[in-house]
Amino acid sequence: MRWRPLPLALTLLVAVVAVASLVGVRSAARAGGGGVATGVSGGPRYGLSTVGLSFPFAAAIAKGFSDAAARAGATAIVLDAKGDVQKQANDIDDLIAQHVAGIAVMPLDSVVAQGWVARARKGGVPIAAVAALVGDPRKRRVEDVYPGLVALASQDEVAAGRAAGQMAVRLLPTGRPARIAIIEGAAGFPEVEQRARGFRDALDAAGARYAIVAAQPGNWTSEGGEAACQNILAAQPSVDLFYNEADDMVIGCARAVRAAGSHARLVGVGGSKLAVASIKAGAVDGTVCFKPEALGALTFAALRGDHGPRFRTYPIPAVTRATVGECVGQW
Repeated sequence: MRWRPLPLALTLLVAVVAVASLVGVRSAARAGGGGVATGVSGGPRYGLSTVGLSFPFAAAIAKGFSDAAARAGATAIVLDAKGDVQKQANDIDDLIAQHVAGIAVMPLDSVVAQGWVARARKGGVPIAAVAALVGDPRKRRVEDVYPGLVALASQDEVAAGRAAGQMAVRLLPTGRPARIAIIEGAAGFPEVEQRARGFRDALDAAGARYAIVAAQPGNWTSEGGEAACQNILAAQPSVDLFYNEADDMVIGCARAVRAAGSHARLVGVGGSKLAVASIKAGAVDGTVCFKPEALGALTFAALRGDHGPRFRTYPIPAVTRATVGECVGQW
């Protein structure tokens, strides 16, 4: 049942979601330098520096941030770093120079971002992080918010990896060590190390017998996930399970698994619309449900000065075909 061709409706959904995930943000009037201004003209202005609006997850965060700003009578200035750390640094400098009321940053590099926090604070502009911590992820727990940040709104990425690992334990073969491959994100993102650490912690806590036989970056994209899984299957055709650190990659990996005639199980992270549809169709085994629009709203609330905690998060349930109704995809 898992290996039947995907229904036509799901195939069409791939194209529809890729466009729809950006509509809420990109339909707004564009400013120079890749910026998008949304909200009430004349209201206080808040900036959001995203890793790239071509990533559906980042676009959903921007939508949540912009919608929250509009509800508050404010203007959101969304800047697209396009995956370029130097452009993101320049964008943040531009927002500081504009004396915006607050800056939210989805950092491309969590260590480099420490300097951005210092510059914003020196310029008297409150700054918050969204979706990824600031600081060295190997030394700083996600709930230990970097000094100088108003807040960090994020998933607990280690807990997300742990939830994926707990799900994987139930999918692994018994009677022999399982062969597991990890499809990572991209270098510099703290989530790469955090999600892998939580995943291994869950396997070890369950006493699972396993070996990580391969790990390759999929660069957060469907195409990257497909290429990485193709490469791994060519060298390791007996992989039992692919742990994809993001749902975009698990969609591509599922294509590679089907094309190779493999029976490898597939676990992702993110709760995307496509992953939810693929789980319902039996092409993916499970995912961990994230809510990026909620992250955007939580970050905006922190910048406005509400009195919530510095670390802001929400429940992230793991879902399989039996429980996928608990996850309503926001991206």
